[in-house]
Amino acid sequence: MNNRRLFLKSSAAVLSTAIAGTSFAKAKLGEQKNPKTDLQLGIAGYSFIKLSLEDTIKIARQTGVTEISIKDKHIPFNSTKEEALAVIEKFRQVGSNIYAAGMITMKNEQDVDRAFDYAKNIGVDMIIASPDIFLLNYIEGKVEKFNIRMAIHNGGPEEKWYPTPKAVFDNIKKCDKRIGICLDIGHSQRAGVNPNQAYNQYANRVIDIHIKDVDAAKEDAHDVELGRGIIDIPELVSSLYRQGYTGKCSVEYQKNLDDPLEGIAESFGYFKGICKALKHFDIR
Repeated sequence: MNNRRLFLKSSAAVLSTAIAGTSFAKAKLGEQKNPKTDLQLGIAGYSFIKLSLEDTIKIARQTGVTEISIKDKHIPFNSTKEEALAVIEKFRQVGSNIYAAGMITMKNEQDVDRAFDYAKNIGVDMIIASPDIFLLNYIEGKVEKFNIRMAIHNGGPEEKWYPTPKAVFDNIKKCDKRIGICLDIGHSQRAGVNPNQAYNQYANRVIDIHIKDVDAAKEDAHDVELGRGIIDIPELVSSLYRQGYTGKCSVEYQKNLDDPLEGIAESFGYFKGICKALKHFDIR
């Protein structure tokens, strides 16, 4: 753990040196749509899918998690409002805000109803989901009724409806703008789609991002800590700044779900180091 702390402490300086020579180092703050917007780092609830609520809250405190998309593992769908608020308060006590519900699979209208009731019950304005495609019209009506956004998640090459960000966009482009894309950069890369190019192409509909890294651009690629794989995270972060992205950048760490603390800490440190380095060189 001491070596890991040293890595995190020195990450900004190391990354600054590396970034100085990259192809996007010529980008200027003045070219951004919203140059003063800092990226909001969060975490996807699936990172804690094998942990108890108590261990999840402990890691949130240890790693400085401020934004979480919650899974029903930790606030079950059948929770009363009082039960949900009690869990939310435990996260608040360690500085963590529940900003979204999900990821939620939806196979029928009852699943959609349950998801929107759940989001309303826990007080969030976004659901991250993978709904069957024939449900989109029904979902649009729910979005209009509840004013709760729906971020549809691209699930990779094995996903039936939404293997790529383009597949999500093609199906929602005529929908209410509150139905957007949850861009999972790891699944995008596994599907052979450069996640930075996908973000730039569909930026106006990306409302949430799952941040991860993988070791190859193929279906059976393995998840790794940020910066240890093939995804160009600095390039993506630079694009997020230039496009004025205002959603959450939620790390989804899946390499070691039984004991994710060190992987989450390293991934957070890497992402924060990238942001600091770009800011230091004024090349966001």
